[in-house]
Amino acid sequence: MRILVIEDEKKVASFIKKGLEEQSYVVETAFNGLDGERLALKNDYDAIILDVLLPKQDGIATCQKIRMKQIDTPILMLTAMGETEDKVRGLDSGADDYLTKPFHFEELLARVRALLRRKSQDKSAVLQAGELVLDPVTRKVERDGRQIRLTSREFALLEYFLRNKGQILSRANLAQHVWNVSFDMDSNVIDVYVKLLRQKIDKGFDTPLIRTMVGAGYVLSDEDSDD
Repeated sequence: MRILVIEDEKKVASFIKKGLEEQSYVVETAFNGLDGERLALKNDYDAIILDVLLPKQDGIATCQKIRMKQIDTPILMLTAMGETEDKVRGLDSGADDYLTKPFHFEELLARVRALLRRKSQDKSAVLQAGELVLDPVTRKVERDGRQIRLTSREFALLEYFLRNKGQILSRANLAQHVWNVSFDMDSNVIDVYVKLLRQKIDKGFDTPLIRTMVGAGYVLSDEDSDD
């Protein structure tokens, strides 16, 4: 899943980014309200963490403008202002939740997970292809009852494949959603990670789930293919 963090304190932004990436989320950052608004309107995110006291454009205005464009991405407002009227103002601007600084990362993570579950109509949100099952909440992956251990990046890659099951995903598409916008497209990292993921989810099973589409990219599908 892809999360946008809009926070002008770079140490705080880096702390949040690192913690979320360790939980297999793909994270992008913006350090002022205008850049945050631009990214939120341009890209598709699963959640947005938004500070209130931002340069160029505050979080309240940023949230309002995002909502005016009919973007319903869950927004967690993050701020040092903890008075009741501040929370009401933030929620009334379109935010879904409000967390006051200083905070424990575990609480932020729990609130993000709650927002992501709330967004999904299916509260379990379990992703599946054939006998392969991935649970985004517990971060567990199994195939035919056998537990598979993945690194954070492998988990993010598999989750994106499953959320786009049956669709051909180009290397550029995988770079944007599983890595970040500054990813070096000349690198072979994507091919290396796909190979590692195949070894873990396909090796020892009769039906391979991930296939290479020559000249196009990769596809994960549980349907039989002659390719």
